[in-house]
Amino acid sequence: MSYNWFCEDGNVEDPLEEQKTLKFRGDLAYRRKQYQSCFSLIPAGNISVKRDVLEGIARCCCQQGKKEEALNACEKLVNIDRSIQHLPHLTCVLQLELSVDEHYRDLTNSISSLQQLCCLHPYYPWHWLNLAMSFQRLLESDGCPDRRSTEEEHDQQQGTSNILRLKTIMCLIRTRYFSFMLENSKRALRDIEEALHVLQPTENMLQTVSEAMAENLNPEKMREENQDGESLSGLYIKEFDERWWNKLHTKIGPDGPANAKEIKHFTFKIVKR
Repeated sequence: MSYNWFCEDGNVEDPLEEQKTLKFRGDLAYRRKQYQSCFSLIPAGNISVKRDVLEGIARCCCQQGKKEEALNACEKLVNIDRSIQHLPHLTCVLQLELSVDEHYRDLTNSISSLQQLCCLHPYYPWHWLNLAMSFQRLLESDGCPDRRSTEEEHDQQQGTSNILRLKTIMCLIRTRYFSFMLENSKRALRDIEEALHVLQPTENMLQTVSEAMAENLNPEKMREENQDGESLSGLYIKEFDERWWNKLHTKIGPDGPANAKEIKHFTFKIVKR
């Protein structure tokens, strides 16, 4: 019998024998560094293994400096998870994309991934915090010499509105914290209050953000949106600006905070908590 008998074509009736054959073929492909060939060995209906392989490829390519290959693997994962409408899987893919973008200090795409995560998990406060920090880094990157003042104002207002949302969400969910987390939550809220005092958002902005959040963070409405896969798909692909920002931007106008560079000071304080 040939040493690579498992590579020979033939019908294998025993399921256990078939599994062993595919395993040996995969081991041989790995030894030969034919990593992509493993896809042909994955049964058509086995999405879990295919997802694991794609995630592994994305992480390896990221560490090897192959950004485009890593993002291509992420995109394939997105297509798989969109088709089955599974919220935890979509979340994992977005977090994987975010890790790739952060590894290469790609602020624009990091913000895009965070915005999608906020749409999927609007009650998770730390996505909003990271989003606010990313807008602050974007404002400070290279001094932004070529950026128009309107773009800077937009990012400045975005960062501050995210902080206001962060405060509201933490107030909403702090009753669910275990005792050992509650003290950290209280300290974070104190830091947020201090930051808002420095940023000095106008009464108009505070009222506008509060009204928008009362509509967008309605638990009953969000439960209805997550009833089925079709709604989940719509929630995932909905533009962040359309859901969270456009109404605010038209109402806030020039009344954004006067000193958005203080955002960095307090966001890092909150993270250290």
